[in-house]
Amino acid sequence: MSSITESAPAATLSLQERLEAAKTASRALATANTDQKNRALRAIADGVLAASADVLAANELDLANGRENGLTTGLLDRLTLSPARLQGLADAVLEVVGLTDPVGQAVRGSALPNGIQITQVRVPFGVVGVIYEARPNVTIDIAALAIKSGNAAVLRGGSAAIETNRVLVRVIQQALASAGLPADAVQTIDDFGREGAGELMTARGYVDVLIPRGSAELIQAVVTQSTVPVIETGAGVVHVVLDESAREDWAVDIVRNAKVQRPSVCNAVETLLVHRAAADRLLPPVLSALRDAGVTIHADERALPLAADAVPVTDEDYATEHMSLDISVKVVDDLDEAIEHIRRYSTQHTESIVTNDLANAERFLAEVDSAVVMVNASTRFTDGGEFGFGAEVGISTQKLHARGPMGLPELTSTKWIVRGSGQIRA
Repeated sequence: MSSITESAPAATLSLQERLEAAKTASRALATANTDQKNRALRAIADGVLAASADVLAANELDLANGRENGLTTGLLDRLTLSPARLQGLADAVLEVVGLTDPVGQAVRGSALPNGIQITQVRVPFGVVGVIYEARPNVTIDIAALAIKSGNAAVLRGGSAAIETNRVLVRVIQQALASAGLPADAVQTIDDFGREGAGELMTARGYVDVLIPRGSAELIQAVVTQSTVPVIETGAGVVHVVLDESAREDWAVDIVRNAKVQRPSVCNAVETLLVHRAAADRLLPPVLSALRDAGVTIHADERALPLAADAVPVTDEDYATEHMSLDISVKVVDDLDEAIEHIRRYSTQHTESIVTNDLANAERFLAEVDSAVVMVNASTRFTDGGEFGFGAEVGISTQKLHARGPMGLPELTSTKWIVRGSGQIRA
């Protein structure tokens, strides 16, 4: 493998040429066998670790620029790579190696009365475009899942991570070439800036599906401006409900983990709803644990007396994905009010209830309309890796094609295979 610091040949190509090259590469990748794709993935995992010094040096440049440009703490955390995080990326790629290749899997089939055999099978989309911001891990995750599912990928990772992504894409392209696959199967268009993102959103005929990952503003811009079909991944205004019957130890552990374990990610809890009959019992220990972890409490008028050093909550807080150590707290009269609050403010990402009441648990699961609905578990489990998918494309909050954490099968479409023996239709 040549040096990671060498200039990539693609740097001399226009955006149109890169899209055309990705389309051509997608045809070769669609017919590649599983062993060949897995060789490329193993080379990516090895390459990420071998190039760790270059990756981390590039990442430090991005972080310095981010701090100078006033990136939020949450975005800086998402942007940051470390030796441990690089190892995690390499491990995630190797997990994808171990997953079943979805391409060619039969979804359903039957024999018609006239003897014709019909089978619906999974096939790659072709070219997957991804627009994201300050998330260099997405570069590796998307590339690994796209390659294994037989898709080419065109990546717009944003200016905040441009140096890091440049190095990571070189690693990926060299790994593809080493496995006998076209290096053009993974492209970056970061050097074309906002104009490149705009062209990617209108590249019908070259890009088969577009996936945005990032802030609510970015996602909404892609959804409204794109002429390419979009799989919408959503911002996470995530809720945890503490029911009247909730165990104190579960309430403390689940809320603390959901908020504190990594507050900058989309499955971190943003609003805590507490049944009024449990507020005096549960809020003091739960909020104490949060305060000890440095969380700022935004409390409603009924929670404020139980929340030392809290600030009054606003309607804007309820609608905000903080991506920081901030949480909104509201006392509700009953489960009806909790569900109604979620309907009003949720982005339909993840909601969880802590309860010891089976009827309330089942009602919550049935009536809350989000991509992932939980009982007695931290919202941090909404994750492709935790669900056993290896890396993840994103967490879809829409209802067409895919919903929830997206893995390999969600990067495929289907086609019908029809085998006959001379039959004609009467």
